[in-house]
Amino acid sequence: MWIGAIQAIAGIAALIALAWAISENRRGFPWRTAAAGLLLQFALALLLIKLPGSQTVFRWIGNAVEALMRSTEAGTSLVFGYLGGAPLPFQETYPGAAFIFAFRILPLVVFISALSAVLYHFRVLPWAVRGFAYLLTKTLNIGGAVSFATAANVFIGMVEAPLLVRPYLDRMTRSDLFVVMVGGMATIAGTVFALYSTLLSDLIPDSAGHLLTASLISAPAAILIALIMIPREPDSDDQIEQSVELGHIYENGIDAITRGAIDGLRLFAYIIGMVIVLVALVELVNIILSTAPDVAAEPLTLQRIMGWALAPVAWLLGVPWTEAVTAGQLLGTKVILNELIAYIQMSELPPGTLSERSAIIMAYSICGFANIGSVGIMIGGIGAIAPDRRLEIAQLGLKSILAGTMATCMTGAIAGILHLI
Repeated sequence: MWIGAIQAIAGIAALIALAWAISENRRGFPWRTAAAGLLLQFALALLLIKLPGSQTVFRWIGNAVEALMRSTEAGTSLVFGYLGGAPLPFQETYPGAAFIFAFRILPLVVFISALSAVLYHFRVLPWAVRGFAYLLTKTLNIGGAVSFATAANVFIGMVEAPLLVRPYLDRMTRSDLFVVMVGGMATIAGTVFALYSTLLSDLIPDSAGHLLTASLISAPAAILIALIMIPREPDSDDQIEQSVELGHIYENGIDAITRGAIDGLRLFAYIIGMVIVLVALVELVNIILSTAPDVAAEPLTLQRIMGWALAPVAWLLGVPWTEAVTAGQLLGTKVILNELIAYIQMSELPPGTLSERSAIIMAYSICGFANIGSVGIMIGGIGAIAPDRRLEIAQLGLKSILAGTMATCMTGAIAGILHLI
């Protein structure tokens, strides 16, 4: 028990040390922010995971996701027939043979996108974001616009969140801009939250509650790592803007549903395209690697290479060494490809490959958008919002992937520690 906790504590220390080692200003280490960030992460984790009644809340969240799935299936059954969940006109050759990912799971993204737009229009999401942003501002002493964008990333997305602070992007310091970018990399959007929790539902009890907790905890972790890597200048304004105006985006509820559904369809098509291309690229690399001699009596694959390379990282997060190579493969898949494919691979692991604790650690560690493909999305999205900062955003792109990955790994380590308590 204590060995796993010591591993994870060492992992957290190693992540902070690495952030300091590659910092643009090692002498400017933000001691107060680092201490407050760690305390806030542990406090949020204790509150959301260990507080009496938290498991009941997790079950409520799981029931809500199940309701969303059933609601979506009503629409997909009408549109796609048995491909979308309607009764089969034939007998399955084996359980799950007729389950088609694109027609049964991905349409949930479209429904969630429309629902999120409605919740934003009726001021439910904005006030949730404002409350979380207030907590980040008061505990970590960062500007209102920066904290607001970071908090918004938990509920919407890494391109949509900066839109809410668009007037302030041109005036942000390099450090603050980096915080906004890392916040997008270290969290997941509400539009895919239900999708990922559905994938993990058979592997992790109350997976929906765990993923929501992971994204919330990763917000202060993102701020902590970002400010260590690019500290704020001593004379910079600590409070760029305490009050961020929540403007109206939609004309009315119908407009919110319509535009939200259209945005969801774009995301639906993007996910399908990226999954096809990325899986195909991995297979192409594996075909090329198969021409090399076998290693340990097995063909060489990209997944095995990533597992070997990142096994020490997984071990530092608290994963036992016997499971570290598998966990390392998942981490590598998440960074090189994306978190969706990593979660799909995780859901397809044979029973017993990962213990419950290791599965929880990896679910938290993977829960973020930090991957190579996200850099292009971020440069294109935020660069279009603040064209004068486009070059700077491009320069910080790869660094934001590293920082976002370190933040989610820190969250995974904390989850692993609390699982032992």
